[in-house]
Amino acid sequence: ACYMNAHKEHFLQKEFVALLRDLPSDTPPQWGKMTLQQMVEHFVDAVRIASGKLSLPIATPEEHLPKMHEFIRSDKPFRENTKNPIMPEVPAPVRQPTIYAALDKLQAELDYFFEVFRANEHLTTINPIFGQLDYDLNVQLLYKHALHHLRQFGVAVG
Repeated sequence: ACYMNAHKEHFLQKEFVALLRDLPSDTPPQWGKMTLQQMVEHFVDAVRIASGKLSLPIATPEEHLPKMHEFIRSDKPFRENTKNPIMPEVPAPVRQPTIYAALDKLQAELDYFFEVFRANEHLTTINPIFGQLDYDLNVQLLYKHALHHLRQFGVAVG
């Protein structure tokens, strides 16, 4: 793990879910169609992809992957309303009975992600949009993705 990522790791492990817990569960998104709980559960899936628990085929042509990795490493944020080619137009129905259960699940999946890579730091996992990612790229991507969805619900970080 490179030093640059230390604050991103800490943010993902300790701060992200806490910031989401502070939001009223009916906070409306500033863009997009997802409710807060739908976004949290969408992020659960993103973390499960990063840890290798959820595997989906790569949807990006191979020749575009170097550019995608460059984007992950850059400080460029995701644009508002970025279209995710593997997500349905209409947000998926929620799976957890409450936002609190969804947030607990998110924390558990984040903890699992860090455990998996602690156990095998050379592991790579397949992201359907960004291709094969090592630990470093997964952390960078999750961090960027987290800031994107915090902004979506009116939380400014960094």
